[in-house]
Amino acid sequence: MPHKYADRVSKPICIGDIELPNRAFLAPMSGVTDLPFRKLAHGYGAGLVVSEMVASQAFIEGEAEMQLKVLSGDISPHMVQLAGREAQWMARAAEVAEASGADIIDINMGCPAKRVTTGYSGSALMRDLDHALTLIDAVVNAVSVPVTLKMRLGWDDNSLNAPELAKRAEDAGVQMITVHGRTRCQFYKGKANWDAVRKVREQTGLPLVVNGDIQNHDTANQALEKSGADAIMCGRGAYGSPWLPAQLAGAITNEDAEKLNSNCDKVIKHHEDMLSFYGIESGIRQARKHLGWYLDNLVLPASTRSLKKTVLTSFQPSEIHENLKLIYGQHNPISDEKSVAA
Repeated sequence: MPHKYADRVSKPICIGDIELPNRAFLAPMSGVTDLPFRKLAHGYGAGLVVSEMVASQAFIEGEAEMQLKVLSGDISPHMVQLAGREAQWMARAAEVAEASGADIIDINMGCPAKRVTTGYSGSALMRDLDHALTLIDAVVNAVSVPVTLKMRLGWDDNSLNAPELAKRAEDAGVQMITVHGRTRCQFYKGKANWDAVRKVREQTGLPLVVNGDIQNHDTANQALEKSGADAIMCGRGAYGSPWLPAQLAGAITNEDAEKLNSNCDKVIKHHEDMLSFYGIESGIRQARKHLGWYLDNLVLPASTRSLKKTVLTSFQPSEIHENLKLIYGQHNPISDEKSVAA
């Protein structure tokens, strides 16, 4: 990795007393970073992987979906992200997560989804920092493991209060801050503003992670340089490329990533793991987006169009796997920009 910041990303970093092997992390993404996906990214060499967002009250009330999201699968360290709007539920969820094996608790104050912010959770909490701090205090006081915080720059361009929230969170006992370089009102439009994350750097001495639009070595380097952050977190850039954090950290080479991008057996194994985790019917439905992303990363001839349609619509695992083998047998092995990493 002949890039200026390669050495920094490959070095260990600590969250409290927990040492991570490198500084390239996989972001928590609802509907994406389930246990099968996290195990893949962790196995390739990501410095840290984070659970999908867990709704604190639903988790305590025993909702099956939330119970699945907190499973560790022997990943270490096991980091669980909690969301909520009431201190009592956040504290209880943190306690139960810790008792169930969580090594780190992350608080979600960054999710922009309407279904989350309408309930005054996620990034909506940045509209009322006093209330946000009651949740942080509740979680920090409820557990003995490190607590971290993920946020956006603010609710909109008129309230870029991430620096203030970061400082107050540090004073409350949070031990790492992650900032996605967009406001809530941007959702995922436009470009991440890595320069604005530097204002957070100026307000806190905590380990700082920059998130947003990190897809290859060049964007990772730019994000670190502009933000002054200590680590990077990959989100959508890892769609169909669960090895991306490891690649950015130098845990695998660009050549290895190209080979993984062309490896049908790895895709089928991921698919089988999802069917085992969710059950056949649910697993097939939930795996389709992953299969679509894997195929989007290939240069495919027009003749594979019907094969791809079958892969993304069939309910028969054997049919899906046979068609995947046919597709991978025909694809152009030239990697896309994301896999090669400029």
